[in-house]
Amino acid sequence: MKKRLVSENLAGYAFISPFIIGFMAFTIIPMAVSLYLSFTSYDLFSTPVWIGLDNFKEMFTGDEKFWQSLKVTFTYVFAGVPLRLIFALIVAMLLNKASRAVGLYRTLFYLPSIIGGSVAVAIMWRNIFGNEGTLNALLFFFGIDKKILWYQDPTKALWTLIFLAIWQFGSSMLIFLAGLKNIPPSYHEAANVDGANRFQVFFKITLPLLSPIIFFNLVMQTISAFMTFTPAYIITKGEGGPLDGTLLYSLYIFQKAFNFFQMGYASAMAWVLLVIVGILTLILFKTSKFWVHYESKED
Repeated sequence: MKKRLVSENLAGYAFISPFIIGFMAFTIIPMAVSLYLSFTSYDLFSTPVWIGLDNFKEMFTGDEKFWQSLKVTFTYVFAGVPLRLIFALIVAMLLNKASRAVGLYRTLFYLPSIIGGSVAVAIMWRNIFGNEGTLNALLFFFGIDKKILWYQDPTKALWTLIFLAIWQFGSSMLIFLAGLKNIPPSYHEAANVDGANRFQVFFKITLPLLSPIIFFNLVMQTISAFMTFTPAYIITKGEGGPLDGTLLYSLYIFQKAFNFFQMGYASAMAWVLLVIVGILTLILFKTSKFWVHYESKED
């Protein structure tokens, strides 16, 4: 009996060993190395030199771009994530209605999320908002002769990135759609019989029942938004301009690591980002008890 149990355990470990090896090699060990490098001065070519907390001191007291990148990133996250979820929910509610072409519509709306993180889409987006781009040409067609210099104004340039993030709402939309499908139609029918209008049904029935899905999407999209890199790098050609108006935190980490070869400093920045995301996620979980309603909850 013992031999059989040992044999079964070994077989189980053999099946999960690819995941364990990959998780150790590509997650745990790199994180441990990054944590060590955050306390060193390392330029990728020489031996790391231990400097203690100097990277963090420089970051918080002597690096103005660090604070600028945080400001830009928080603006990007707090503007982009809610708007993306709002659009995703609106489209999900439209697609929740029975239609022969609903499968096609789901595919079309989800497609930007599949290709949204690619270099090709970022280049397309840069051309759309360029000085001679599609958007200015469209405005000229409707009689607006003055060109809008999207990438010459820091605020406008950042909003082009936010618009791209909003356009990629497909994954959240599918999750919302699945949640809407799980709401029993009898709830809405009972509300209609009682004389409730559409807004009352939406805010009193749909939103509370959908709140766990909203919470899940909010957490996942917030974490994902903090890690956004490709659009900012391609659209601004890795500079984060103009005037650092699109200098997302991840782009600044890349600049420090591979433009200025300050890998130790970049590692310290990465760990600060981990702490920030962890704190925000904790806040979301702590506040969820006030607005997230579960079907059954044990005391």
